[in-house]
Amino acid sequence: MSIKEPVLSLNLGGIPLLCQGKVRNVYDLKNRLLLVASDRISAFDVIMKNGIPDKGKVLTKISEFWFNYTDDIVKNHIISCDIDVIVKEESSLAPYKEILRDRSMLVKKLKPLPIECIVRGYISGSGWKDYKNTGMISGIKLPLGLRESDKLEEPIFTPSTKAQSGHDENISQDSARKIVGDKVFEFIKEKSIAVYKKARDYGEKKGIIIADTKFEFGMEKNEIIIMDEALTPDSSRFWPRDEYNPGGAQKSFDKQFVRDYLEKINWDKTPPGPSLPIEIVQKTAEKYRDAYKILTGKEL
Repeated sequence: MSIKEPVLSLNLGGIPLLCQGKVRNVYDLKNRLLLVASDRISAFDVIMKNGIPDKGKVLTKISEFWFNYTDDIVKNHIISCDIDVIVKEESSLAPYKEILRDRSMLVKKLKPLPIECIVRGYISGSGWKDYKNTGMISGIKLPLGLRESDKLEEPIFTPSTKAQSGHDENISQDSARKIVGDKVFEFIKEKSIAVYKKARDYGEKKGIIIADTKFEFGMEKNEIIIMDEALTPDSSRFWPRDEYNPGGAQKSFDKQFVRDYLEKINWDKTPPGPSLPIEIVQKTAEKYRDAYKILTGKEL
C-alpha cells in the first residue's frame, strides 16, 4: 500500500472556523455547521506529529453508515455527506471541494448536551481499571470474578464529563441526572443503549466486536438528536471476533496499535507527540480501512 500525504490542516479561506478538535475542524455556516475530519491522530490526549492517510475519510464514512443504520432509533444531525450536495447548498465551499470530499458532513446546528454518553458491552479500558479497584464502573456494581475483556450480561451506561482539554472524567448516573435533568437523562440513556445494541449485533455478524462506544447528543429546539460521530474506530473499541480471547487486552481495529507503540518507546505522554514510523502509519491506516470494508462491504 502506498502512503499518501495525510491531511493535517485545512485552510478554507474566509469560512469561519468555529473550533478545532484533535481530529475535526468545525466551520460555522450561520444556520448549520460543516464538520471536517482531518487525518490527525491523537493518543493519550496528545496529537501526533504525523497523521494517518485517509483516516478522516474512514471516520466520516463509518459515521454516515451508522447514522443511517440507526435512524429508526433516534434522529441524527446529518444534512448531507455528499460533497456535490454540500457545495450546491453552500456555494462558498466550491473552491475546496476536493479537499473536503468524503471527509465532510453538513449538519444541523445544535446545542450540545454537556455529557458524553458511554455504553460498555465488554469490560475494558478505564472501566476495567475501575472494576479492579472497586468492583464497580461509574458506581454500577458488577459481578465478582470478571476478567479483562469479558462480555457483560447487559450493556451498561457510564456517562462522563465533556472536558474542553485533557481527559473526560467518568461520573455516576446520578451525577449525570443532576447535570441534564431526569427526562433528558432517561432519553439519552435509552437511545444510547438501543443504538449500541443494534450496532453490536450487526458488527458481530460481520466479524467485529464493538466492545464499547461513545455518543454525543444535542438539542434542536425541544428535540434531542444524536450528533458528532457514531461508532467509529476513534470513539469505540473494535475487536476482531475470530481472535477474541477474554482475560487480557484484545487485538483491535482502532488506534490501540498506535498506543501500544508509544508505550513501547516509553514516551512520557506530554506534548509534542513523537513522529510515528512509516510502518506504524501504514499498519494503522490498514486497520482503519479494514474496519470500514468489513462493516460496510465497500472499499474506501
